[in-house]
Amino acid sequence: MVCTFHKYSGREGDKYKLSKAELKELLNEELPVFGSGQMDEGEFRRIVNDLDHNKDGEVDFQEFSCFMACIAMGFHEFFKDCPGKQPRKK
Repeated sequence: MVCTFHKYSGREGDKYKLSKAELKELLNEELPVFGSGQMDEGEFRRIVNDLDHNKDGEVDFQEFSCFMACIAMGFHEFFKDCPGKQPRKK
């Protein structure tokens, strides 16, 4: 997660934050289900607005980490009762 953040951050402006363009590129390349091809511009703006807690127009690592944790929790909830789930071997 750290490497992915820094792969995209700093291409423009602060190297420790993602600009809107950098975040959009990260989502398109690394998480295509959340990329702009799957959502309209209004939805993308809402995501940025929700992530940007300090309202500086960029997403820092802490804000990005919260986003990734929410995604992981959502996927966990979605798949935990999956009918094809196999018991773990000890």
